[in-house]
Amino acid sequence: PRSIRLQQQRAILYKQLKVPPAINQFTQALDHQTACTQLLKLAHKYRPEMKQEKNQRLLAQAEKKAAGKGDVPTNRLPVLRAGVNTITTLVENKKAQLVVIAHDVDPIGLVVILLALCCKMGVLYCIIKGKARLGRLVHRKTCTTVTITQVNSEDKGALAKLVEAIRTNYNDRYDEIHRHWGGNVLSPKSVARVAKLKKA
Repeated sequence: PRSIRLQQQRAILYKQLKVPPAINQFTQALDHQTACTQLLKLAHKYRPEMKQEKNQRLLAQAEKKAAGKGDVPTNRLPVLRAGVNTITTLVENKKAQLVVIAHDVDPIGLVVILLALCCKMGVLYCIIKGKARLGRLVHRKTCTTVTITQVNSEDKGALAKLVEAIRTNYNDRYDEIHRHWGGNVLSPKSVARVAKLKKA
C-alpha cells in the first residue's frame, strides 16, 4: 500500500540524510518502562469523559435542579487536555505541568516549536512513541500532544516520581540533545562501493 511505502521511504531518508538536531530529537523517545507503566497508567485516570458520560452527568444535574435541591456548583475535574493550540496557550500561561508529544507527528514542524517553547517556559516535556497511543487517551484515532494540568492529591506522588525521571531525560539534557545531528548512515550498497574503492 501507498502509506506503507511512504513510511519506508521516510525511514530510509531519515537514516541516510543528515538530520538536523531539532528533528533528530524525536528519536529520543521515552523508554518503554517509564512510558507504559508510569506515564500512560497515570494519564489513563484522567481521560476526558465521552459524550454519553457527559449527557448522563448533565441529566443527573438537571434532575437534581428540578427536584428543588438547587443548582450545586461543581468543580471542574482534572482531565487531559489535547491539541497543539490548546497546549501552546497552557504552556504560555504556565498552567501545563507535563506535556507529552508523539514522535511521529506529520508535518513535524507543528510540534518542533512546542518543544522549544516548553524549554523556554520551564515546562516539563517528553516524547512518546505513537500518536495513536495518545489518541486512545483522548478518544480519537490520533493525537499529536496531550498535557496534564493538574492531578488529584492521591496521584501527586506518582506524578512527582515521573517528573523527576522526565526532567533528567529531557529538560536537563536539552542543550546536549540540540548538539547531536542524526542520520548520515550509509546504505549497504554505498558501504560496498566505499570498500571496493579502498581496495583498488
